[in-house]
Amino acid sequence: MILTDTRERTRFLKFAFVGAIGAAIDFGVMNLLSHGIFQFPLVVAGTISFICAVISNFTWNRYWTYPESRSRPILSQLGMFFIVNLAGMAIRIPILHYLEPPLLNFVEGALHTTYLTAEFYAKNLTLAAAVGIVMMWNFFINRYWTYNDIDDDT
Repeated sequence: MILTDTRERTRFLKFAFVGAIGAAIDFGVMNLLSHGIFQFPLVVAGTISFICAVISNFTWNRYWTYPESRSRPILSQLGMFFIVNLAGMAIRIPILHYLEPPLLNFVEGALHTTYLTAEFYAKNLTLAAAVGIVMMWNFFINRYWTYNDIDDDT
């Protein structure tokens, strides 16, 4: 298994840490756009927040997680990273769209709370589920495609 190798485990942990930074950006921007002045629908706010997180994650992963992966020009590697994340977006959008309504009903009923409070929790729980699923996709595809120029023997 890939994570039994110490170097790969370290890369995964760094990738996960970078992902946590990206998730903070993702959640922050999503909440700002969906609960602030704009009140965008979750799919719109989640798409914008996702793009912000992707740019941050690419930068951190290129320079910290995979510093030895520089054989490709930065724009080429960013394009590859973005393609992987677009596929992740294709996984994410249906999760955001279809998971939020039942979670909203569940939270509203289980917590016996107001609609606005339930909506806040449901949106964040939905986004958390999507982030977790897409993170696993992103790590493995990026490792073996975007950052496949790493020499495993070093």
